[in-house]
Amino acid sequence: MVRTPLTPEERLRGERLGALLRAARGERSMAAVAASAGISAETLRKIETGRAPTPAFFTVAALAGALGLSLDEILGRCAAERAEVSAEAPAPVPAVVPASVPLIA
Repeated sequence: MVRTPLTPEERLRGERLGALLRAARGERSMAAVAASAGISAETLRKIETGRAPTPAFFTVAALAGALGLSLDEILGRCAAERAEVSAEAPAPVPAVVPASVPLIA
């Protein structure tokens, strides 16, 4: 299965999420926070650095609980400035599938 490329907005949202989680972690070790959330330290590292910009909902929820953040706060801080991103980046080009190509593999 091929993943569709992330839009600039999705990448920026992932960077914001990573920065928010990193700031909330403060002086706590990555390993301690990851263990508290029930994820690996490598997963947390990827999220914080933006290499995993679209983590699963339950991963974000577990991290929110471990860091004392609400999901509303995360949403508000990471999804903000949508209009700004749209103005800066061109809209993604939708993929076109010719009618002659079957959609079921």
